[in-house]
Order: sequence, then C-alpha cells, then structure tokens
Amino acid sequence: MAGGFRLLFIGGSLFLVGCVVWAADGAKTSTTQTGTTQTGATQSSATQGGTAHGDATHGEATQAGPPKAKVEPVEDTVNGHKIVDPYRYMEDSNNADTQQYVQQELAYTRSMLDPLPGREKIHQRLSQLLTIGTIGAPQLGGKFYFYTRREGMQNQPVLYVREGVSGTDRTLVDTNQMSADGTVALDWWFPSEDGKYVAYGTSASGSEESTLHLIETASGKVLPDAIERTRFASVAWKKDNSGFYYTRHPKKGDVPAGEEVYHVKVFYHAVGSDPAKDPLLFGEGRKAEDIPSVSLSEDDRWLLITVFEGWSKSEMYLQDLKAGTPPVEITTGKEFLYSGDFLNGKLYITTNEDAPHYRVFVADATNPKRENWKELIPQTEAVLQGVSVFGGKLFAQYEHNATSQLKLFDAAGKKLDDIDMPTIGSVFATGGKWNKNEAFFGFQSFTVPPSVYRYDLNEHKTSLWAKVDAPSIDPSVYEVNQVWYKSKDGTRVPMFVVHKKGLEKNGHNPALLTGYGGFNISLTPTFNRSAYLWLEHGGIYTVANLRGGAEFGEDWHRAGMLEKKQNVFDDFISAAEYLIAEKYTDKDHLAIQGGSNGGLLMGAMMTQRPDLFRAVVCAVPLLDMLRYQNFQIAKLWIAEYGSAEDPKQFDWLYAYSPYHHVKQGVEYPAVLFMTADTDTRVDPMHAKKMAALMQAEAKNGASKERPILLRIETNAGHGAGKPVTKQIEEGTDTYSFLFWQLRVNP
Repeated sequence: MAGGFRLLFIGGSLFLVGCVVWAADGAKTSTTQTGTTQTGATQSSATQGGTAHGDATHGEATQAGPPKAKVEPVEDTVNGHKIVDPYRYMEDSNNADTQQYVQQELAYTRSMLDPLPGREKIHQRLSQLLTIGTIGAPQLGGKFYFYTRREGMQNQPVLYVREGVSGTDRTLVDTNQMSADGTVALDWWFPSEDGKYVAYGTSASGSEESTLHLIETASGKVLPDAIERTRFASVAWKKDNSGFYYTRHPKKGDVPAGEEVYHVKVFYHAVGSDPAKDPLLFGEGRKAEDIPSVSLSEDDRWLLITVFEGWSKSEMYLQDLKAGTPPVEITTGKEFLYSGDFLNGKLYITTNEDAPHYRVFVADATNPKRENWKELIPQTEAVLQGVSVFGGKLFAQYEHNATSQLKLFDAAGKKLDDIDMPTIGSVFATGGKWNKNEAFFGFQSFTVPPSVYRYDLNEHKTSLWAKVDAPSIDPSVYEVNQVWYKSKDGTRVPMFVVHKKGLEKNGHNPALLTGYGGFNISLTPTFNRSAYLWLEHGGIYTVANLRGGAEFGEDWHRAGMLEKKQNVFDDFISAAEYLIAEKYTDKDHLAIQGGSNGGLLMGAMMTQRPDLFRAVVCAVPLLDMLRYQNFQIAKLWIAEYGSAEDPKQFDWLYAYSPYHHVKQGVEYPAVLFMTADTDTRVDPMHAKKMAALMQAEAKNGASKERPILLRIETNAGHGAGKPVTKQIEEGTDTYSFLFWQLRVNP
C-alpha cells in the first residue's frame, strides 16, 4: 500500500512481502435511501434542508469557498449499527455527479494554490533537487551485472547491463522511450542464471498492472513472449534458459467479477511457447488473497514456493522437480513468517518462529520437515531482515534501532565479519550470486545520496562501486539526531530529527512530521530529495518509528495492527507533543504528512487531535475503514486491519475510522488531500468522500485561510513509477501549501 513495500532480496531475487494493500466488504448490510445522515455519532448538517451545505444540487466553486457536493445519503445496517454515508455515490468514479464534483473541486484547489507566492521558486528548486538521480544494487547473471539508474530529468529509471564488474554500461530497457509523458514504468526484472535473458515487467499510468516481457541481453532483442496480468510477479529461471516459473493473476471470466486482482497462482513458461498454454503448478483451491513467490535451487532440482498470507504469516512448500512429486508444505501452519535460500542441497530458512527478531535454520532439502530443522543463527537484539546465499556464505541484513547492519556468516553459521557502513543509514538493496565471491549493497541516509558498494566475500573488503552525485546540496550544514520519547502507554519510541546545524529551539520553528506505522515496514534513514527544500528554509524534518512497523521485530508490528491500531496513533500524537515540549516547534508551526497507510494515520490525527497540527498533507489515504475492503486490492489488508464484516473487528475499525469521526463545527487543520484516479491500490473514493464531508462539516470547511483541499492526479497511480515531471508538480503544490500554512517565506 500505502507508501511502499517491504522488499527482501533472497537468493538474488526480489520478493514483495510487505505492503501490497487490499480489503473486504462491510458486513451483512441492508441499504436504503434515507433523508438524514448519521456519520459516526455525529448528526450531519449536510443533509438538513436550509443549512449552508444542505443543497442537494451541485454548487460552483467560487471565491466564497469550495463547491457544494451533492448529498445523497445511503444507510447501511452493519452488525446492528446504522451507518449513514452522505457521499456513497462518490465510490463510483464514473458517476456523473462524482465527475462533476471532481472537476469543480480541482478548479477550487487550483484557485487556492496557483496564486500562492513563491511557487515559481519552489518549482525551480524542486526541479534541481529531483535531477539528483537514483541507482540500484546490481543483480548478477553469469558475466553480466544488471542495475537501474535514473539521471537528470529522466522520468523513469533505465535498466543497464555491464559486462564484467568494471565494464562499460549499455542500455537494456528504457521505458522513457515508451511514452511521451514518461508514465510507462519498469516494475520489476529478473535475469536468468547466465544472464542470457532478462524477464521484466512494465505498466502504464501508475497502474502497476504489469506485462511480462523477455529480452536477450547480448542483442537487446525483445522476444515475442509477452505475458499479461503479472503484477508483482515472482520469476525463477531454469539454469539452461529454457523457461521459468512465475506468478500470474487470472483473466476476466476465470474468477468472479472484481476478483481478478486476487487468486495469484504459479505457472511454468517455456521460452517461445504460447503463454495461454502455460501449465498451472500451484495455487488451485487456495484463499483468494494468498500471494505465492518462487525460487529455484542452483541445481534446478528444488522449487521453493513461499505463500504470504498477510503480513504476519507465510508458508513454504518444497517441490522435488527431479522426482516430479507435488509440492509439500514444510512449515508449521502457525502465525509466523518464513523465507528460504538454497546451497548444495540444503535449505537456509529465515523465520520469526518463536523469535520475534528472526533467526536462521538449515535443513536438508531431501528431508525438510520441521522436526529436522537445525538452528544456525539465533536471534539477537538486532532484527534480522533477511539472509541471502552469496559466494557459498550467508549474507545477513539486520536492523538495529531503525538503522542497517550487514554481517557475514559461513554456511555453518559462524560469523565471519561485521561489514562497515559508511555512516548511520539504510541498506536499500543487496545483490549477489551463490557462486560469486562478491556481494553488492545499496546504501543511503538522510544526508548521504544513494551509493552502491562492492564487498569482496573472501578478503572482507568494501569498495565504492557507483554513487549518485548531489552537487546542489551541502550535507555538512545539516545534522541528524535520533531522539526517544514515551508514548501514551509508556512505550519508548524513536524518532529521527533533521535540521540545519545551529538551529535554535525557539518553540516556533516550522516542522514537518511523518510516519507510517503498519504492514511490517520500517522507516529507516533515506535520502529525501524534496525534503531539502524544507530544510533549506529553516524547516525541521522528523520521522517517527511507530509501532506497526518492522523496526523492532514482529512484536513491534503486532503492537500496531488489528485491535492495537490505536497504539500507532498514540505514538504519533506523542511524537508531536514531544517536538512541542522540547521547543522544536509549536502547534501553529507543525505540519504532518503521510501516504497510503500513512494517509490513514493522517486521517486519524486530524480527527483525533485537530488542535495539535496546523496543516496536514494526506496522500492516497484509507479513510472509510468500514468499506475499504470493497475496493481495488484491499482484501489483502484485512489481515492487518480487520474487516467490518466481523462484529468484533467492526468495533475496532469504527472506533477510529476517520470518515466516521468528522464532527460538525470543529476547526480542523488545513488539509491537502492528494489522490490519483488511476490508483489501483487505494481507491480515490476515500479522499473524495472525506474532502466533501469535511468541507461541509468543519468550521473551516469553506475557509480561505485554513482550507480543505483535494488534489487528484491523472495517469499516475499509488506512487510507484510516478514520472519525475509529475513528482515536481506534486511537490510544488505540497510545499506551496505547507509554506503558506506555516508562514515560511519561499
């Protein structure tokens, strides 16, 4: 979802095990038209004739305020509770009333943002900052090194290939050439064992609906094989390049309408054959929301299928391809996470089974039942993020207090080296091969642009392989501190605070606080290019490591999910109160920002503590938590949030669902809702309905000084693959809004 995925590089392959956000319907509900509106426990004036917002027809956006959205209440009975939704029709983006509202709302937003002073300067500086490129850690295939890099004003990263570690780069896949507006994205890619071929996925307009293609590395020729419906695909190549195992969604008609985004299964494709005839290998009869991934042993004998069931459970199935026997489950069936990699007939298993910080087991592939596993690397205070077999050794990535560590072990579990990091920061990717004596890792921090390092597995030496230059930034003028504060229940929570050196704690510095708190995703130090615009103008940039994330293991995750979701909100409120108490800022100079699951966090903040913040940027948010599961891929998120179908879970969700806690006459912070009509993860209906409701109900709903605004992007989805040109436009609106509300001179 929201925000992003937790990415593990296991055996040189990329697996999505984090935030692929989705959900299920409210409960046995009866739906009727009604003339009154009850949103939460609050009587809404939006449906009472004669009130300022009681007109059932559309109003024009004028200088007096936002357009008056049509009110058409729908009443649901959900687990015995009557819930009235005044803007249910906005869930249909093709509805004429929805479209008219959106057009008028966008005109109103532009009328408020476009005249703001300093927009040209903001746009110019963001254009400079976002020319600072990106780089990925190389993945190895035979003599070839494959990696992505984006430079200057390129909208999308380019996949390059290099023959030999210090050879010359050559463009292999450049999606910038595939659309005039830069909205075709490279979603993922998997080189074959010897690098002869690369399987890669592309999608348009931020949809993430990938089509798998094959390209021949030496010639750059794209093969005729093309496989649709390969969103978030996992690919495992046979060593002779004859074919690969992969995951695919069903086509329309194969499953009930609307469920095409689920039911992911494993297939085998022989290069040059008709994909429509690819045999189904795994997934029949499983739950629709299960997500399998595949990997193959170095001798092509063992196929490992890892099935993720939410963000706290996975199962592993092992198939002996030599014997031709069906896949057999080798895990416990309990609520734990597992991943694995192969070497010389052994399976190395990373798991949090009875170890919230994760540990490593080893088992013979010929006898892999749970009782035959042997613990190899026990859990430690640091959280083990993943283990890959590189050069016959175990390359382990850890996280301690929300910063990265790398360690090297031999195949028997003996520690060989603590790999030095350039500074406190984050390893964002690793690459290597089971039979190559080198490994690569990508590193970044708040003040360190992305860099890629090569590590010699024999000599235990690290060298810089490639880096991103940032000539327009001087990192030496900024300082990064990690502070700890107590949440409502006494839990200690860390937070990163970034600002110019010598900053005076005068109690009214402009501060921007962000967080996420969910889906087992850590917020570790990253190089946020656009945040430098904020820092350069004396702003403080802060990142809170809330419960629900992965920063301190599975216990930390579980402490912020399902019935404990309120802990996430309490942690964030306490972060804001800490910044104020320590005189970094005050409530009139404090803004908050979050997207996806972090957008839900923003919704909870503005409804639970509207007094604490001056401005809120709420991006691609989940806000109607009683109906979220009915849209896009949201059924996948029931394991994290729960579903209103369940009476007990309904109580949790209803207690904090932001859409159901907007109160008439309350003054809320200024809000900039941002969504996208092509978002295939979080439906834009959340932002549309919430904006309309707040504009109708809030004391400042029609305010010109403290407005509620809605920005809707076209041809860009949840965020992945968003072209740089659109990032600049979005950033210009975001920072114009924040500078205005916090009284920062551009």
